[in-house]
Amino acid sequence: MTTIRPAGAADMAAVADLWHEGWHSGHAGHVPEGLTALRTLAAFRERTPLRVDDTTVGVDDAGELLGFVMVVGDEVEQVFVGPAARGTGVAAVLLAEAERQVAAAGHASAWLAVVAGNARARRFYEKYGWVDEGDLPYEVTAGGQTWTSPCRRYVKPV
Repeated sequence: MTTIRPAGAADMAAVADLWHEGWHSGHAGHVPEGLTALRTLAAFRERTPLRVDDTTVGVDDAGELLGFVMVVGDEVEQVFVGPAARGTGVAAVLLAEAERQVAAAGHASAWLAVVAGNARARRFYEKYGWVDEGDLPYEVTAGGQTWTSPCRRYVKPV
């Protein structure tokens, strides 16, 4: 069984590990190589403690992290599930929670950015009613540089 709950500081090391693995799994080869090189495990471990208030986790009965979402305003900013939990329905539960959070904050719709080449993620969002609204050149600052990742903007009324 999966428990969905707000993240705590003690969760963030596991979130960093999962985020690092998931980011490389879905982004490598689809974003600028320089950005990929900067997305080290150490970089994720540095970023995650600052995101605890934005993060909701899914854990199993033993308390092990299965996946997480990060929501900021009306953006579902991050959705990642560990390899062992992919295909189990955990991602759908986390996405539904992210949508609930966006609605609870008073927004009529949610949006997210998906790397254009991440076909698996794009199929997942479309399966759950998200609509591709077109190109979104998503700017990311890392290593003192700004990178543009070729993304698609997905939206869904909440």
